[in-house]
Amino acid sequence: MSKQIIKTNDAPQAIGTYSQAVKAGNTVYLSGQIGLDPGSMQLVEGIEQQIHRVFKNLQAVALASGGTLADVVKLNVFLTDLGHFAKVNEIMAQYFHEPYPARAAVGVASLPRGALVEADAVMVLG
Repeated sequence: MSKQIIKTNDAPQAIGTYSQAVKAGNTVYLSGQIGLDPGSMQLVEGIEQQIHRVFKNLQAVALASGGTLADVVKLNVFLTDLGHFAKVNEIMAQYFHEPYPARAAVGVASLPRGALVEADAVMVLG
C-alpha cells in the first residue's frame, strides 16, 4: 500500500520532522495540531482561542485530505491542565456532531511552544 503526504497552507506548516498528515489507503493520520495561526505561525492567546484554533487546523488538514471532521474516528486531546477538559467538550461540540469519534484526553506536563492544548486524529474516508 502506498502512502500519500498531505500538505496545506490552511494549517500551520510542520515545525519538525513530520508531515501534516499521511494517507494510507482510506485512512488518514493527522499529526498533532496546537493553537498556531497558520498565517503568522504564532500561538493564539488563551485556552478558548487555542482550542478553536486546534480544531480549525485539524479541519483544514482533513479537508486537504479529502474528508471532513465528520470522518474522524479517533481523536486524542492533550492538555497541560485537565481543568480545561469541560471547555474542550463545549468547543468540540461546535466542530463534531454525533456520532462522535472515539477520544482520549490526556494531561501532560508541557506541549510544544508553550501551547495549552494539542490534538491529533485518525480519519477514515468513505
